[in-house]
Amino acid sequence: MSAATPQAMMPNVNPASPARRALRRLLRRRGAMLGLVIVVFFVLLALFAPVIAPYDPIATSWSAVRKAPSMQYLFGTDEIGRDVLSRVVWGARASLLAGLVSVGISMALGVPIGLLAAYVGGWTDSLISRFTDSMLAVPFLILAIALAAFLGPSLSNAMIAIGVSATPIFIRLTRAQVLAVKVEDFVEAARAVGNPHWRIALRHILPNVLSPLIVQATLAIAAAIIAEASLSFLGLGQQPPAPSWGSMLNTAKNYVDNAPWMAVWPGLAIFLLVLSFNLLGDGLRDALDPKHM
Repeated sequence: MSAATPQAMMPNVNPASPARRALRRLLRRRGAMLGLVIVVFFVLLALFAPVIAPYDPIATSWSAVRKAPSMQYLFGTDEIGRDVLSRVVWGARASLLAGLVSVGISMALGVPIGLLAAYVGGWTDSLISRFTDSMLAVPFLILAIALAAFLGPSLSNAMIAIGVSATPIFIRLTRAQVLAVKVEDFVEAARAVGNPHWRIALRHILPNVLSPLIVQATLAIAAAIIAEASLSFLGLGQQPPAPSWGSMLNTAKNYVDNAPWMAVWPGLAIFLLVLSFNLLGDGLRDALDPKHM
């Protein structure tokens, strides 16, 4: 029996980095790729709105009031003759901005607080946890409406209200992940060699809890887009005549029988964008799961 060669005795090691393996897993998920394509489409729509929109989104034309979709107005016009297509295109800016900024505020507040609570522990953890529980006891959208009403109706105040309302979710998630990671051997080793607490928390613990936070952020963007549309529908978000999908639906509810296209297109835009972020979030959750090899 011939001796095994050194090459045959070597273990089969995958040279690809974890990031590349996660990317390959993500690319194999058709739902996530479809969501990513739709998200990119809306991002490009928002970035190039001045070029794509055929008309001024706030320009009125009394000779084109509630015109049905045609070659001149592909999505029709609204109650004062504004082009619905142009307003849907420009409204993508408000929705995406609200989603991204709101989640950015939530992560900027929630991740450090959750990290502090889990790493320090003791009365600090108890105090932060009870405060988080009290905020989570109030429904997310109700809290956002209350904060937006207190701050005043505007898109910037709506983003702040949504961001603060979603912060407890990130506090709880960060705390749970840090509690699981801080007892790992590599953290104990970093502590044993004399690393300061701030370095252990930021260099050794935080990078290992980012995966679930990224997934949650993607899903939270979808929730923030719905919340912004809801606030605009109630008059607490983007203020007329600036285009917003929520405010467009608020106006369209009065003309559903005579001009249904006024409600169909902004409603479809909200549906597609929220669905795409949810599909992308589900794909990222599977791709970033370390149990998938």
